[in-house]
Amino acid sequence: MREVIIITQPERVKILSDETRFKILQLLRQRPMTIWELSMALGKDRTTIYRHIKALEKAGFVEELGSEGNEKLYGRTARLFLIKAEPHESIENFRQAYLQVEAERLVEILEKAGIKIKDRESLKKLIKDILNEIEVNSQPIIKRISEANVEMSEIELFHFLNVLVFLQSCELCEKAEKVKELIEI
Repeated sequence: MREVIIITQPERVKILSDETRFKILQLLRQRPMTIWELSMALGKDRTTIYRHIKALEKAGFVEELGSEGNEKLYGRTARLFLIKAEPHESIENFRQAYLQVEAERLVEILEKAGIKIKDRESLKKLIKDILNEIEVNSQPIIKRISEANVEMSEIELFHFLNVLVFLQSCELCEKAEKVKELIEI
């Protein structure tokens, strides 16, 4: 299993836009599982899970790892998937919903850290806008890394993303000031 796979192709992201497939990948992050285990965890019939597993396998998100009794055991092909597809009409709703969830999660993290937020909704919207801008502007570099199939560890990915943000820091200064106004550290 690789540490990180960067997903930039809209057709591969579209595979993940299905809620059941996304949940399957979340479950497989915990440990490899059989079709039966996934079926029980998701409350869906085995043929439905099998069909989704095959779509995920064909797209390179999961792989067969062996057998457990009569059942095949499936696992993720990477510990972490970085989804950074350029805006495309077939996945734009999923991409925007994904950014919304991430913005909400980041606001929750700030709150759990004891950071006072003056206007939660404004901060969420601003964070979503910032994430979208960084993602769109970074796409040419991210796409080249993805196409080159460069192996990265999680820490290398973290540093790589920091560099991408740094490259855009001048353009994001005004938004950074707005974020500072919305939080009290």
